[in-house]
Amino acid sequence: MATKHMRSSAHTRTRRPLGTAPSPRVARARTHRARRERRTRSPLPKLILVLVALALVGVGGCQAWQRLFPPEEVGDVTPGQVVTVTIPDGSGTQDIANILFEGGIIAKRSDFTGEVKRQDAGASMKSGTYDIVTGANVADIVRLLVSGPNSNAKKLTVPEGLTVSQTATAVQTALGISTDDFLAQAKASNYVDDYPFLSSAQNDSLEGFLYPKTYDLSATDGSADAVIRAMLDQYQSEVMSLDLASAETGIESAYGITMSDYDIINMASIIEKEAHSDDDRPKMASVMCNRMKAGMRLQSDVTIMYVTGREPTKDDLASQSPYNTYVSQGLPPTPICSPSMASIKAAMAPASTNYLYWYWNGSETVFSETFEQHQQAQGS
Repeated sequence: MATKHMRSSAHTRTRRPLGTAPSPRVARARTHRARRERRTRSPLPKLILVLVALALVGVGGCQAWQRLFPPEEVGDVTPGQVVTVTIPDGSGTQDIANILFEGGIIAKRSDFTGEVKRQDAGASMKSGTYDIVTGANVADIVRLLVSGPNSNAKKLTVPEGLTVSQTATAVQTALGISTDDFLAQAKASNYVDDYPFLSSAQNDSLEGFLYPKTYDLSATDGSADAVIRAMLDQYQSEVMSLDLASAETGIESAYGITMSDYDIINMASIIEKEAHSDDDRPKMASVMCNRMKAGMRLQSDVTIMYVTGREPTKDDLASQSPYNTYVSQGLPPTPICSPSMASIKAAMAPASTNYLYWYWNGSETVFSETFEQHQQAQGS
């Protein structure tokens, strides 16, 4: 009988029906393998993708924000200039801000609109024509526009040749500020930090620095300080823009004398008081430079008159005042007035002459090279 060979049950592979669960041992092996794979994968690529996505969103968002809310334009404002602007009927706060910005009066529109809101003045500002000082405090500008054109006009005229004391009188007449208050404030030490050119000022005096001009101070608080700052701003704008250094070099080359910016203004102040015509001015500068070069005293009556307030007497001519240029050598300690631009430019560029004297005969200034000629001019 043939014997059938059968595989033992231990080696018999039994197929698992489809859909039945794997054995617990197989399931555990698969779970452990999956965990190992997850642990070995680096999270860095995903992190980089997230960061790149955030950066792109940030750039796009920033660009969108800038398109919706562009940075505010900041204007270039030169302070101290009087600008005439007209506010049309029906102008709103933003319209007025644009007019002031385009006129160079304010640097930022938002400064003005914010102040209008703070003062609740949007419906109170009046149309019309205004003279407004560039760089003025926006609060003062808003108050001016609420008051209306010319309703609070504060005009001050400072003629050429005024002393600080005479300027104080003009300020009192025009603005009602007492001369005592003005003179108490008009000290170089009060302003030298903001106006470095005052570091050369002698006797703590602003003599020569209160620039002659007609000022509209409507957009200021009308204080002595505001008035003085307006004049110093104008001096800085007008005088410090001149090439004084080149002028001083030219004078030293021509006459062998050393001049400073302060000396130029000092000499110009004497010219301002002595000259009777523009033609006189550079010749008078020449006379003073020639005399200083020769070691002669200036012998100018107007420097004595600065102290006495009158035509000099014989006793005045012998006084030991440092402003007596018949006795003291060189220029006086300070300028004796606020000179005009014509006198300043004459002091910067003296005429080329040999004149040592001048004499006003009532109709013209006669210039002379010698003392004998000078005596003849006087009818001696």
